[in-house]
Amino acid sequence: MTGFVPSRRHDIAEDLRHQITTGRIKPGERLPSEVGLAARYKVSTVTLRRALAVLQGEGLVEKIHGKGNFVRRPRRKIMYVGGWGTLDPWTAAEPTLRVTVRSTTVPASVHLTTLLKVPTGSPLAEYSCLSLEQGSPHGLARIYIPRDLAPAGVLDDDSARREAVTRFAVLGPSPATIRETVCARSPTPDEASALRIGTTTAVLAITRIATDFTGRVIEAALLAFPGDRVDAVFTAHHVLDERQTQG
Repeated sequence: MTGFVPSRRHDIAEDLRHQITTGRIKPGERLPSEVGLAARYKVSTVTLRRALAVLQGEGLVEKIHGKGNFVRRPRRKIMYVGGWGTLDPWTAAEPTLRVTVRSTTVPASVHLTTLLKVPTGSPLAEYSCLSLEQGSPHGLARIYIPRDLAPAGVLDDDSARREAVTRFAVLGPSPATIRETVCARSPTPDEASALRIGTTTAVLAITRIATDFTGRVIEAALLAFPGDRVDAVFTAHHVLDERQTQG
């Protein structure tokens, strides 16, 4: 750390940013305590935290609850394959990438009622999936399935559906159609907490609706990825008009 004494949070952020980008503070290294940094820079802890928030928003610093502030390691991006509604199998197979899953039964909220076209309060199976690489979150999926369609054995290590979970894929019956709505937006408080990002960091949000051959919605998935940690690929398939191919 340098002996430079800045007067504002932007000066503090600039000084720390310079030390991080030049390698004086290494990736994965823990910064001194906030109290210690505030004393070193001769500012209040409030000002110091605002400076750190700037670096957290830029993705240079990560605050881990109960442990402190750390310089983020360079993140390998994951790939989301649109149309198939899944992380690509090569990404999902990386040994450093793992997915934690929590399952429960919840009543359909107004929003889920609209997505799944079920009565308000209907029982839904909820699967909360968080992908991590070396402990750092890469993506968040909340998957909802009507309770009567929820597959058994999703969380079993030897289940074929375990692979589907690791790829954020459709968990229910094979769908006839998948519709995905994609947007960039600010994270919700829950997403920011789970993904360990600042509220100013944009996320790529995907709402995925899967339907069967009768038109019944069999699954709704709400996916969120930090914008700097994912590439989304969508491929268009053009069908030629037979009349144009004849003659």
